[in-house]
Amino acid sequence: MRTLSFKRSGKGPPLVLVHGFLGGSDMWRGQLRAFAASHDVICPDLAGFGDNAAMIAPETIEDHALSVLDLLDRLEIASFDLLGHSMGGMIVQEMTRMAPERVDRLILYGTGPQGVLPGRFETIAQSRERFLRDGVAETGARIAATWFLDGKDAKGYKHCRLMSSRARMETALASLTAWERWDGRAALTDFRARTLVLWGSRDRSYEWSQPELLWRSIPGADLAVVPGAAHIVHMEKPHLFNAIVAEFLASSASERICDMSDKPDL
Repeated sequence: MRTLSFKRSGKGPPLVLVHGFLGGSDMWRGQLRAFAASHDVICPDLAGFGDNAAMIAPETIEDHALSVLDLLDRLEIASFDLLGHSMGGMIVQEMTRMAPERVDRLILYGTGPQGVLPGRFETIAQSRERFLRDGVAETGARIAATWFLDGKDAKGYKHCRLMSSRARMETALASLTAWERWDGRAALTDFRARTLVLWGSRDRSYEWSQPELLWRSIPGADLAVVPGAAHIVHMEKPHLFNAIVAEFLASSASERICDMSDKPDL
Protein backbone atom coordinates (compact mmCIF):
# COMPACT_ATOMS: atom_id res chain seq x y z
CA MET A 1 0.00 0.00 0.00
CA ARG A 2 1.44 3.36 -1.02
CA THR A 3 1.51 5.86 1.85
CA LEU A 4 -0.69 8.92 1.55
CA SER A 5 0.91 12.34 1.43
CA PHE A 6 -0.32 14.82 4.02
CA LYS A 7 0.03 18.29 5.52
CA ARG A 8 0.95 18.67 9.18
CA SER A 9 1.32 21.53 11.61
CA GLY A 10 1.38 22.17 15.36
CA LYS A 11 2.06 20.32 18.58
CA GLY A 12 -0.22 18.59 21.05
CA PRO A 13 -2.81 15.81 20.82
CA PRO A 14 -3.12 14.50 17.24
CA LEU A 15 -6.10 15.82 15.29
CA VAL A 16 -6.75 14.13 11.94
CA LEU A 17 -8.86 15.98 9.33
CA VAL A 18 -10.21 13.89 6.44
CA HIS A 19 -11.53 15.77 3.40
CA GLY A 20 -14.43 14.81 1.18
CA PHE A 21 -15.22 14.14 -2.47
CA LEU A 22 -13.32 16.32 -4.98
CA GLY A 23 -11.36 17.90 -2.14
CA GLY A 24 -7.87 17.62 -0.72
CA SER A 25 -5.75 18.59 2.25
CA ASP A 26 -5.80 22.20 1.01
CA MET A 27 -9.45 22.31 2.11
CA TRP A 28 -8.18 22.64 5.67
CA ARG A 29 -5.79 25.60 5.35
CA GLY A 30 -7.77 27.67 7.85
CA GLN A 31 -8.05 24.79 10.30
CA LEU A 32 -4.32 24.04 10.12
CA ARG A 33 -3.73 27.59 11.29
CA ALA A 34 -6.53 27.64 13.84
CA PHE A 35 -5.77 24.36 15.61
CA ALA A 36 -1.97 24.16 15.34
CA ALA A 37 -1.61 26.08 18.60
CA SER A 38 -3.30 23.28 20.54
CA HIS A 39 -3.00 20.16 18.37
CA ASP A 40 -0.75 18.20 16.07
CA VAL A 41 -2.96 18.65 13.00
CA ILE A 42 -2.63 16.04 10.25
CA CYS A 43 -4.48 16.44 6.93
CA PRO A 44 -4.06 13.52 4.51
CA ASP A 45 -4.82 13.69 0.81
CA LEU A 46 -7.00 10.69 0.02
CA ALA A 47 -5.93 8.41 -2.81
CA GLY A 48 -6.91 10.04 -6.09
CA PHE A 49 -7.31 13.54 -4.65
CA GLY A 50 -5.19 16.61 -3.98
CA ASP A 51 -1.48 15.85 -3.88
CA ASN A 52 -2.32 12.18 -4.36
CA ALA A 53 -4.26 12.76 -7.59
CA ALA A 54 -2.01 10.31 -9.47
CA MET A 55 -2.84 7.45 -7.10
CA ILE A 56 -5.55 4.94 -7.96
CA ALA A 57 -8.65 5.70 -5.92
CA PRO A 58 -10.25 2.68 -4.22
CA GLU A 59 -13.82 1.70 -4.95
CA THR A 60 -14.71 1.13 -1.29
CA ILE A 61 -14.94 3.40 1.73
CA GLU A 62 -13.26 0.63 3.74
CA ASP A 63 -10.10 0.82 1.63
CA HIS A 64 -9.94 4.60 2.07
CA ALA A 65 -10.21 4.08 5.84
CA LEU A 66 -7.43 1.50 5.81
CA SER A 67 -5.13 3.86 3.90
CA VAL A 68 -5.59 6.64 6.48
CA LEU A 69 -5.04 4.20 9.36
CA ASP A 70 -1.90 2.96 7.59
CA LEU A 71 -0.59 6.53 7.38
CA LEU A 72 -1.18 7.02 11.10
CA ASP A 73 0.58 3.73 11.82
CA ARG A 74 3.60 4.91 9.84
CA LEU A 75 3.57 8.19 11.77
CA GLU A 76 3.45 6.11 14.99
CA ILE A 77 0.26 7.79 16.16
CA ALA A 78 -1.61 5.38 18.39
CA SER A 79 -4.67 7.48 19.29
CA PHE A 80 -6.14 10.67 17.89
CA ASP A 81 -9.10 13.00 17.57
CA LEU A 82 -10.79 12.54 14.20
CA LEU A 83 -12.86 14.81 11.96
CA GLY A 84 -14.33 13.82 8.60
CA HIS A 85 -16.27 15.92 6.12
CA SER A 86 -18.79 14.57 3.60
CA MET A 87 -17.25 11.43 2.03
CA GLY A 88 -14.50 11.89 4.60
CA GLY A 89 -17.22 11.50 7.22
CA MET A 90 -18.03 8.07 5.82
CA ILE A 91 -14.33 7.22 5.96
CA VAL A 92 -13.90 8.25 9.58
CA GLN A 93 -16.97 6.23 10.54
CA GLU A 94 -15.22 3.21 9.04
CA MET A 95 -12.00 4.08 10.85
CA THR A 96 -13.94 4.21 14.12
CA ARG A 97 -15.58 0.87 13.41
CA MET A 98 -12.22 -0.73 12.53
CA ALA A 99 -10.14 0.77 15.35
CA PRO A 100 -12.50 2.07 18.06
CA GLU A 101 -9.79 2.07 20.73
CA ARG A 102 -7.73 4.60 18.78
CA VAL A 103 -10.37 7.34 18.36
CA ASP A 104 -10.61 9.73 21.32
CA ARG A 105 -13.08 12.27 19.92
CA LEU A 106 -15.02 12.02 16.68
CA ILE A 107 -16.49 14.86 14.63
CA LEU A 108 -18.89 13.89 11.84
CA TYR A 109 -19.28 17.01 9.75
CA GLY A 110 -21.65 17.48 6.82
CA THR A 111 -22.05 13.73 6.47
CA GLY A 112 -24.28 10.75 7.20
CA PRO A 113 -24.28 6.97 7.63
CA GLN A 114 -25.69 6.14 4.17
CA GLY A 115 -23.56 6.31 1.04
CA VAL A 116 -26.61 6.46 -1.19
CA LEU A 117 -27.21 10.04 0.09
CA PRO A 118 -31.02 10.27 0.25
CA GLY A 119 -32.24 13.75 -0.59
CA ARG A 120 -29.00 14.85 -2.28
CA PHE A 121 -29.31 17.61 -4.91
CA GLU A 122 -28.96 14.85 -7.54
CA THR A 123 -28.69 11.07 -7.48
CA ILE A 124 -25.41 9.19 -7.77
CA ALA A 125 -26.52 7.94 -11.17
CA GLN A 126 -27.09 11.50 -12.35
CA SER A 127 -23.65 12.58 -11.12
CA ARG A 128 -22.02 9.65 -12.89
CA GLU A 129 -23.83 10.55 -16.12
CA ARG A 130 -22.73 14.20 -15.86
CA PHE A 131 -19.08 13.26 -15.24
CA LEU A 132 -19.05 11.00 -18.30
CA ARG A 133 -20.88 13.52 -20.47
CA ASP A 134 -19.39 16.84 -19.36
CA GLY A 135 -16.01 15.85 -17.91
CA VAL A 136 -14.46 16.26 -14.47
CA ALA A 137 -13.66 19.98 -14.60
CA GLU A 138 -17.15 21.11 -15.61
CA THR A 139 -19.01 18.65 -13.38
CA GLY A 140 -16.71 19.31 -10.44
CA ALA A 141 -17.26 23.06 -10.80
CA ARG A 142 -21.02 22.56 -10.88
CA ILE A 143 -20.97 20.30 -7.80
CA ALA A 144 -18.67 22.65 -5.89
CA ALA A 145 -21.18 25.47 -6.38
CA THR A 146 -23.82 23.43 -4.52
CA TRP A 147 -21.60 23.31 -1.43
CA PHE A 148 -22.07 27.03 -0.77
CA LEU A 149 -25.15 29.01 0.11
CA ASP A 150 -24.03 31.69 -2.38
CA GLY A 151 -22.97 29.22 -5.07
CA LYS A 152 -20.33 30.46 -7.50
CA ASP A 153 -20.30 33.87 -5.80
CA ALA A 154 -19.10 32.41 -2.50
CA LYS A 155 -15.68 33.41 -1.24
CA GLY A 156 -14.28 29.86 -1.19
CA TYR A 157 -15.85 28.63 -4.42
CA LYS A 158 -12.86 29.23 -6.72
CA HIS A 159 -10.57 27.34 -4.35
CA CYS A 160 -12.92 24.35 -4.26
CA ARG A 161 -13.37 24.44 -8.04
CA LEU A 162 -9.60 24.33 -8.47
CA MET A 163 -9.22 21.37 -6.13
CA SER A 164 -12.04 19.47 -7.81
CA SER A 165 -10.36 19.88 -11.21
CA ARG A 166 -7.32 17.92 -10.00
CA ALA A 167 -9.26 14.66 -9.77
CA ARG A 168 -9.22 12.23 -12.70
CA MET A 169 -12.31 10.66 -14.23
CA GLU A 170 -11.34 7.28 -12.74
CA THR A 171 -11.24 8.82 -9.27
CA ALA A 172 -14.63 10.50 -9.58
CA LEU A 173 -16.31 7.31 -10.81
CA ALA A 174 -14.56 5.10 -8.22
CA SER A 175 -15.80 7.42 -5.45
CA LEU A 176 -19.40 7.23 -6.61
CA THR A 177 -19.12 3.44 -6.67
CA ALA A 178 -17.68 3.49 -3.13
CA TRP A 179 -20.68 5.47 -1.91
CA GLU A 180 -23.12 3.03 -3.47
CA ARG A 181 -21.41 0.09 -1.77
CA TRP A 182 -21.28 1.60 1.71
CA ASP A 183 -23.79 1.68 4.55
CA GLY A 184 -22.53 2.45 8.05
CA ARG A 185 -25.79 2.42 9.98
CA ALA A 186 -25.30 -0.94 11.70
CA ALA A 187 -22.10 0.14 13.45
CA LEU A 188 -23.31 3.42 14.97
CA THR A 189 -24.71 2.10 18.25
CA ASP A 190 -21.31 0.53 19.03
CA PHE A 191 -19.40 3.83 18.83
CA ARG A 192 -17.94 4.86 22.19
CA ALA A 193 -15.82 7.87 21.24
CA ARG A 194 -17.23 11.22 22.32
CA THR A 195 -18.96 12.37 19.13
CA LEU A 196 -20.09 15.67 17.67
CA VAL A 197 -22.38 15.79 14.64
CA LEU A 198 -21.95 19.14 12.86
CA TRP A 199 -24.21 20.20 9.98
CA GLY A 200 -25.10 23.32 8.01
CA SER A 201 -28.84 23.94 8.01
CA ARG A 202 -28.87 24.57 4.24
CA ASP A 203 -26.78 21.56 3.22
CA ARG A 204 -27.90 20.25 -0.20
CA SER A 205 -25.68 17.14 -0.15
CA TYR A 206 -26.89 15.67 3.14
CA GLU A 207 -30.49 16.35 4.13
CA TRP A 208 -31.40 16.50 7.83
CA SER A 209 -32.35 12.80 8.02
CA GLN A 210 -28.67 11.84 7.67
CA PRO A 211 -27.09 13.88 10.49
CA GLU A 212 -30.18 13.25 12.61
CA LEU A 213 -29.64 9.49 12.30
CA LEU A 214 -26.00 9.88 13.35
CA TRP A 215 -27.00 12.00 16.33
CA ARG A 216 -29.80 9.71 17.47
CA SER A 217 -27.89 6.44 16.92
CA ILE A 218 -24.45 7.18 18.40
CA PRO A 219 -24.53 6.99 22.21
CA GLY A 220 -23.97 10.40 23.78
CA ALA A 221 -23.51 12.24 20.49
CA ASP A 222 -23.72 16.02 20.58
CA LEU A 223 -25.26 18.07 17.78
CA ALA A 224 -24.36 21.45 16.30
CA VAL A 225 -26.54 22.89 13.53
CA VAL A 226 -25.07 26.02 11.94
CA PRO A 227 -27.73 28.36 10.52
CA GLY A 228 -27.25 30.09 7.21
CA ALA A 229 -24.58 27.67 6.00
CA ALA A 230 -24.59 24.89 3.42
CA HIS A 231 -22.26 21.93 2.93
CA ILE A 232 -18.94 23.65 3.54
CA VAL A 233 -19.43 25.44 6.84
CA HIS A 234 -15.69 25.69 7.57
CA MET A 235 -15.31 28.04 4.61
CA GLU A 236 -18.63 29.85 4.85
CA LYS A 237 -18.46 30.52 8.60
CA PRO A 238 -14.88 29.65 9.58
CA HIS A 239 -14.80 31.47 12.91
CA LEU A 240 -18.00 29.81 14.12
CA PHE A 241 -16.92 26.42 12.79
CA ASN A 242 -13.52 26.65 14.46
CA ALA A 243 -15.06 27.79 17.75
CA ILE A 244 -17.52 24.88 17.81
CA VAL A 245 -14.80 22.35 17.03
CA ALA A 246 -12.36 23.86 19.55
CA GLU A 247 -15.00 23.80 22.30
CA PHE A 248 -15.79 20.16 21.59
CA LEU A 249 -12.12 19.13 21.49
CA ALA A 250 -11.58 20.80 24.85
CA SER A 251 -14.45 18.88 26.47
CA SER A 252 -13.66 16.16 28.95
CA ALA A 253 -13.55 12.64 27.54
CA SER A 254 -15.15 11.46 30.79
CA GLU A 255 -18.33 13.49 30.34
CA ARG A 256 -21.53 11.51 30.63
CA ILE A 257 -22.56 9.22 27.79
CA CYS A 258 -26.32 9.33 27.38
CA ASP A 259 -28.60 7.04 25.43
CA MET A 260 -31.14 7.88 22.75
CA SER A 261 -33.88 8.48 25.35
CA ASP A 262 -31.99 11.58 26.55
CA LYS A 263 -32.29 13.28 23.17
CA PRO A 264 -35.20 15.63 22.51
CA ASP A 265 -37.63 15.44 19.66
CA LEU A 266 -36.88 18.12 17.07
